[in-house]
Amino acid sequence: MSKLRLTGSTSGFTELTAPAVAGSNTLTLPTSNGSADQALVTNGSGTLSFADRGRMTLGTSVASTSGTSIDFTGIPSYVKRVTVIFAGVSLSGSSAFLIQLGTSSGFVTTGYSGGGSRLAGSGGSTSFTTGFSPNNNTAATLHSGNILITNITGNTWVASGVFGGDSNDFTFMLGGFRALSATLDRVRITTVNGTDTFDAGSINIMYEG
Repeated sequence: MSKLRLTGSTSGFTELTAPAVAGSNTLTLPTSNGSADQALVTNGSGTLSFADRGRMTLGTSVASTSGTSIDFTGIPSYVKRVTVIFAGVSLSGSSAFLIQLGTSSGFVTTGYSGGGSRLAGSGGSTSFTTGFSPNNNTAATLHSGNILITNITGNTWVASGVFGGDSNDFTFMLGGFRALSATLDRVRITTVNGTDTFDAGSINIMYEG
């Protein structure tokens, strides 16, 4: 095996060792340093480049104890899935939760397609257009669960979620999609009526790409 040893200004060194294989391999290094957290990848023909690596990043949890909306911004452009996480979240009234997507131009409040429902009693179900919503809620019910927002192609995102409530054993479900005009970079959690306030629990997001 052949070795290439690179020495620095100290007594240490970096050594590259070629494997014992038949034939020759040529690797062409990229012309730039890449960006933070990128990895070196190959095109399968010996050309190396820097690319965003797959990873999961947990955001900063926000106490859902006040206000009418909670925003998570600065989602990187490489992201292909966002998970919205509820832990014991409740509202001051009976308006349903609403999850809205956004771009650098702001949050999108129309054009959503899908529906949501509550499984218990006579909760029923409904379609939505202003965001992803499970439709029903009871004031002071503590909601916990996940909502997955997944990129299917281009700037089109599909949402699905199930989470439970501690009141009367409620289970909430939703599903839908929205095609954005630009890259997703933010998510808002609010309510259908826009006036009920958060009064318990915490909300966070986790994103990956």
